[in-house]
Amino acid sequence: MNDKSTLYAQTNFGLVILISCVATIGGFLFGYDSGVINGTVTGLQAAFNSDSMGTGFNVASMLLGCAAGAFFAGRLADRWGRRTLLILSAIFFIISAWGSGIAGSSIEFIVFRIIGGLAVGAASVMAPAYISEIAPAEYRGRLITIQQIAIIFGLFSSFLSNYLLADIAGSSTSEFWMGFQTWRWMFWMELIPAITFLLALSLIPESPRYLVVSGQIEKAKSVLARLYGAEAAAVKVEEIDASLAEDHHKPKLTDLLEGPGGKVRKIVWVGIGLAAFQQLVGINVVFYYGAVLWQAVGFSEGDSLLINVISGALSIASCVVALSIIDKVGRKPMVFWGSIGMAITLSLMAFAFSTGTQVDGDLSLSDNMGILALVAANAYVMIFNGSWGPVMWVMLGEMFPNQIRGSGLAVAGLSQWITNFAITMTFPIFLASIGLLGAYGIYAVFAVISAIFVHRMVHETRGIELEDMQG
Repeated sequence: MNDKSTLYAQTNFGLVILISCVATIGGFLFGYDSGVINGTVTGLQAAFNSDSMGTGFNVASMLLGCAAGAFFAGRLADRWGRRTLLILSAIFFIISAWGSGIAGSSIEFIVFRIIGGLAVGAASVMAPAYISEIAPAEYRGRLITIQQIAIIFGLFSSFLSNYLLADIAGSSTSEFWMGFQTWRWMFWMELIPAITFLLALSLIPESPRYLVVSGQIEKAKSVLARLYGAEAAAVKVEEIDASLAEDHHKPKLTDLLEGPGGKVRKIVWVGIGLAAFQQLVGINVVFYYGAVLWQAVGFSEGDSLLINVISGALSIASCVVALSIIDKVGRKPMVFWGSIGMAITLSLMAFAFSTGTQVDGDLSLSDNMGILALVAANAYVMIFNGSWGPVMWVMLGEMFPNQIRGSGLAVAGLSQWITNFAITMTFPIFLASIGLLGAYGIYAVFAVISAIFVHRMVHETRGIELEDMQG
């Protein structure tokens, strides 16, 4: 009965899918909270009288919380558990959604956005880690990819909500229900999924791998028995236990070092690189500044918000394609060819913007170049969401050995969100100095470098049990 296919024949797929779906509500909120800012930039500028630097910080401030949230969630999850950290993130989502809408000053707004960032950062690393720790290896890629679909669906939902609210009210700065401006209601809409997430988390168990690591063997067996059956549970507990440090010490940051010289493990550098390159290609400029971008090349606010909705729908379609092939073609080919595709589409965008002329301080494109920019931008978003978008999170959730998964995710998550902050904060500065041509040219160069990095440094993880991951 040691054959894996026979051993896990009693897997309760209904429970696995339920647990995965609940965890991915965190991904939905990750996307929603990241994307909702897109339609509120004009309202924030008017309400807080901020310049380009101030606007950039209002938008990017959440990312400081994301960096801290990702780092500390990875560490605290080794102490308190994956599910506990997801519950804490749900509470922070609720606080942030309410506070961002009620904020009366830029400083107050930034505080609540940072709280939201803590939630996003925690959910970004904990949801894929949690799913990877309950999912069978042969379905792990597809189940974690649902997380990216949830992120994009959250983005899409925030774009759609922003568009509908602005359309009904007339603009994002118009008064809406109860005398509050529309942009404030854009934030308050997030309360619905945030409260749902908090309630749904009561339905799922703690990660069995965390339970083994923390010495709660009987609880781990109970959860694994519900997931895979009693016989498979006993075998899996032994495998998890054997994959831990010989002295069975609790996970700590120094586990990321190896050898007498205390060098950082290669797998950690790979995780940091994957996390950073996902942001260095500039994807969140489109997510956070999409409305500003399209208004800069001549589209109205309403049309710009509608373009965001269309981009969100295309992104979901791309994630579904990724979901269907990731456990067949593998992780490495998807990110490699994704890098190549993004380099091409980003270069086309930069070329289109290079042909523009300044009219009353705004960039104006010809009809043909405007269409090229629009098509290339949407193709770029689709390629990202069919490759780096989901696959990076899949790889981070599964590539680290059990002993260092929490710490590895903490460091990689910190890298991801710091890079995200840098890209988001610098875009308004690029826009005012080197323009869209320069900005997208830089992102295209990073896409090329990411392809080289993947080719030389990244190893395939498809179909490998978490207990067999080498660090």
